[in-house]
Amino acid sequence: MAQARGGPPPGQQSPVLPPWQRGPGVPVRDAVPTTPLVRGTDLPAVSRQGIAPALSPDQAPTQLFAGIEMPRRTSPDPPTQLVAGVGVRAAFRAGAEPGVQAYPWLGDSPTELIPAIRDDTELLAGPAGAPASAKPGSLGRSTSMIAVASLVSRVTGFLRQILLVAVLSLGIVNSSYTVANTLPNIVYELLLGGVLSSVMIPLLVRAQRDDTDGGEAYTRKLLTVAGVALLLATVAAMLAAGLLTQLYLGGSTTSTANPELATAFAWLLLPQIFFYGIGALFGAVLNSKGVFGPFAWAPVLNNVVVLVVLGVYVLVPGEISVNPVEMGNAKLLVLGLGTTLGIAAQALVLLPALRRVGVSFKPLWGWDPRLRSAGGLALWVVAYVLIGQAGYIVTTRVASASDAGAVAIYSNAWLLLQVPYGVLGVSLLTALMPRMSKAAAEGRIEDVVADLSLGSRLSTVFLVPISALLTVFGTEVGVALFSLGHGNRDGGAATLGAALAVSAFGLLPYAVTLLQLRVFYALTDSRTPTIIQLVIVGAKIPMLLLCPVLFEPQHVVLGLAAANSLSFVVGAVVGQWLLARRLGHVATGEVLRTIGTTTLSSVVGAIVAYGVVLGIGRLFGGWGAGAGSAWAQLVLALVVAAPVMLAMLWVFRQRELEPVWRRLGGSRARSRA
Repeated sequence: MAQARGGPPPGQQSPVLPPWQRGPGVPVRDAVPTTPLVRGTDLPAVSRQGIAPALSPDQAPTQLFAGIEMPRRTSPDPPTQLVAGVGVRAAFRAGAEPGVQAYPWLGDSPTELIPAIRDDTELLAGPAGAPASAKPGSLGRSTSMIAVASLVSRVTGFLRQILLVAVLSLGIVNSSYTVANTLPNIVYELLLGGVLSSVMIPLLVRAQRDDTDGGEAYTRKLLTVAGVALLLATVAAMLAAGLLTQLYLGGSTTSTANPELATAFAWLLLPQIFFYGIGALFGAVLNSKGVFGPFAWAPVLNNVVVLVVLGVYVLVPGEISVNPVEMGNAKLLVLGLGTTLGIAAQALVLLPALRRVGVSFKPLWGWDPRLRSAGGLALWVVAYVLIGQAGYIVTTRVASASDAGAVAIYSNAWLLLQVPYGVLGVSLLTALMPRMSKAAAEGRIEDVVADLSLGSRLSTVFLVPISALLTVFGTEVGVALFSLGHGNRDGGAATLGAALAVSAFGLLPYAVTLLQLRVFYALTDSRTPTIIQLVIVGAKIPMLLLCPVLFEPQHVVLGLAAANSLSFVVGAVVGQWLLARRLGHVATGEVLRTIGTTTLSSVVGAIVAYGVVLGIGRLFGGWGAGAGSAWAQLVLALVVAAPVMLAMLWVFRQRELEPVWRRLGGSRARSRA
């Protein structure tokens, strides 16, 4: 073919042009070349709950999963980094995974808010005089290190959760502990968490750039004021522990709920508020100075501490007294104080790193007027958290009134469902968010829409097959993972697996909703995400209240899990509609086509796998009921389903997987649809 006039010589790639230099009618996807991606371990993986060195569109490794391409956009502007500390509000949740909420109240609302602070890209490169670790040359090493820390954190955090169920079972003790262990997160988020990430941390980066002392005075004031506020909040919460547990469980002890036991746990666990806040502050300061390692590895220490505590718990004689509750019970003290010790270790382990970068811990009293500049934003963030709490209060009330283990089952099923999102979805958002933020700041809305569509479609092709398998084999997953020790007492592990199965369809809507929220935050809009949150919770609460009417008590938790997922379907639909109103065309049809073909391929693969597993079971006289049998069924199902799903996606010419076809098929690679 003849060379187009003005085009590059044959064999050379077209240059990437910024929007104002592109010719008329050149779509974004044609104006921007694609680059092969590196392995997912090179991602700027988020430290346990969302902290990562945010990269510029030019620097960020765009590899999400092995072999999957993403368009890499460049711009004539200098490389920039997103504000360090973004996502810090979600960073110190015990036992969670990167981007995965550790406690059920977080499942009632998409969290990990991105601060809706104006994207001053000249600020994003970090403060002048940043330490060597902050220089671009070391960015790749930091990214790889955080990826490793993230993986270790996931593994140890999930192991901790499995052992907790094995030790406590899925009964009233676990439910009481679960509710009490969410209270520190709730109080921290309401009083400081959202304000910390959305207001104080971006201003910290600005102070390091603008102030003559490199932001030292601002940092000391922030640590002083926030530390005192956290201490006062911790004391107040401990004094109100009984009221807090009554709010979430009711005031009467029954066969299914024990607010007295939850209150005893709360007195031991609420001191975590102080350490959550201090740890998040410490991590934000380190990240703003380009030091990412200590904060990335700190959650691993927390998980290790709690694993040791669970071992000590097993060795301590006796049982936790339920009726009456004994505050001096040895097992109660070991579990409660040990969990708090893990959070304290997670925060305090950062002190040596702070000293190495020259942070002074000498208190500096006074209020910095810059903290007032984003007060309106902080109010929207607090409103977001409050709305989410309404959903969680109703969830725990209904669950605790139905079955003794319902709260623990709901919590663990939701945590387990988020594991695929933590592995795949967070990696996707980590790579897309810097590009979307910069594109939005520069007014390149067509690029924002392209990334929104790309993120939705990639989420679809990776998460829908997982949802299909979890729907069919969810019970086996629950039994395989949670049958250790007392985990399957009274069929708790099987019920947990069933809750996972009936809610698995919500995995993609959840991921899409979080992606949509990221777009709004990239557009410096914090009001619309709060409205979406209101819609999600507003749709959820009536469904939650209907569950005791429609289901037997032991099955109410299944209804709660399904209602949670349905609410995210509503949220995703409303979010897409609001984005269309805001941005115009958002390529909804393209996304729906991908959802349709991927869903069909996934359903066929899951059905074929189910038939094979069922047939082999009948051939050999049936599968057993234990964890070993469950693992065998899961491995067989995966071996059968994966090639069937891939084959159908190949037939549909799923262009999001084109690099996979090239790797698997060589010369048989299919062209883009």
